Amino acid sequence: MRRVCIVSYDISHPRRWRRVYRTMRGFGQHLQLSVFTCDLTAAQRITMIAALQKAIDREEDQVLLIDLGPSQAQPIHQIEALGRPLTVRDRGPVVL
Repeated sequence: MRRVCIVSYDISHPRRWRRVYRTMRGFGQHLQLSVFTCDLTAAQRITMIAALQKAIDREEDQVLLIDLGPSQAQPIHQIEALGRPLTVRDRGPVVL
């Protein structure tokens, strides 16, 4: 079962911030500076967490994962935006 989560991070060094940003681009949709929304299986979530743990400094950085529940129950397009509207891009399969 896929679950939707919000990932927000506060990284103190620019090089590590870029590393975390590049990591997150592979797992979710960039919403705002240091905020991503992800629709992940349990295995993908574990893989993402492992990649993030390698990219951060545990003493200086912080990554927050906010579980919004099953993706069928909480579609990403139900996020409310104030000001500029949120543009949701459909994520289809990626062929490598």
